[in-house]
Amino acid sequence: MTPDGSASQNGSWRSRLADVADFARRQVTGEGEVDDFGFDPEFNSRLLMPAARLLYEQWFRVRMQGLEHVPSAGAALVVANHSGVLPLDAIMLQAGVHDEHPAHRNLRLLGADLVYEVPGLAYLARRSGHIRACPANAHRLLLDGELVGVFPEGFKGIGKPFRERYQLRRFGRGGFAVSALRARVPIIPCAIVGAEEIYPMVANAKPLARMLRLPYFPVTPLFPWLGLVGAVPLPSQWIIQFCPPVPTAGYPAGAWRDQAVAAELAAEVRGTVQAKLDELLAERGPAFG
Repeated sequence: MTPDGSASQNGSWRSRLADVADFARRQVTGEGEVDDFGFDPEFNSRLLMPAARLLYEQWFRVRMQGLEHVPSAGAALVVANHSGVLPLDAIMLQAGVHDEHPAHRNLRLLGADLVYEVPGLAYLARRSGHIRACPANAHRLLLDGELVGVFPEGFKGIGKPFRERYQLRRFGRGGFAVSALRARVPIIPCAIVGAEEIYPMVANAKPLARMLRLPYFPVTPLFPWLGLVGAVPLPSQWIIQFCPPVPTAGYPAGAWRDQAVAAELAAEVRGTVQAKLDELLAERGPAFG
């Protein structure tokens, strides 16, 4: 080896290149470990999460709090607010848990049908661990001990006007509560502040949305007026806070079939998330300060 260690460095580079080539080969030949839903942990960790990390650390400067409430192993259901026109909050939540949790857990997010109707997007969603939202899929993941994430507001959350930011929409029909009760797993309420400001939606071009078969077509101060430049998210400051888990193991067997019980549990979780959003807004201060 030369005094400057060049031989060692060359060997290190050769090892890295060989590793990258082997990874690429496994992806092309389909030899990677992929579960029944299409999740590829290696693809997610080596390609998708590093890309998300740039936004997480450099653009939005996300602060993640309350990770001690997320178990290191076993099933749990993370329930979060949804906002921001595009679901970047889902990606930031997933990236934060993957990178900052001591166990580096993979958060399996339940997504809308629309995601899986776009071929390229559907492929990336499945590879990153996202699953089409339905009770059967949620139940199977929870029984398998996975950490599952859901955004009960759906498109009504991410498509609401800027003037109504951080005002939670209805949490669906309480389906997430039914899933948690049925699998007897804890619910972890999660509040996300910062996504509302990335695309301030001042209007919804409904005729255009209908033509494109979209739930809404956002009009912001920059989009569509500035084209692709207007589609760049604004660099708001984010806080993601996990709240103490809401246990479900103490409910009687079969409680998940009782709509009143599920509705009460869903309302409790929604109230917790709204209260935490109000606290975090005061803690954060100006969105672009």
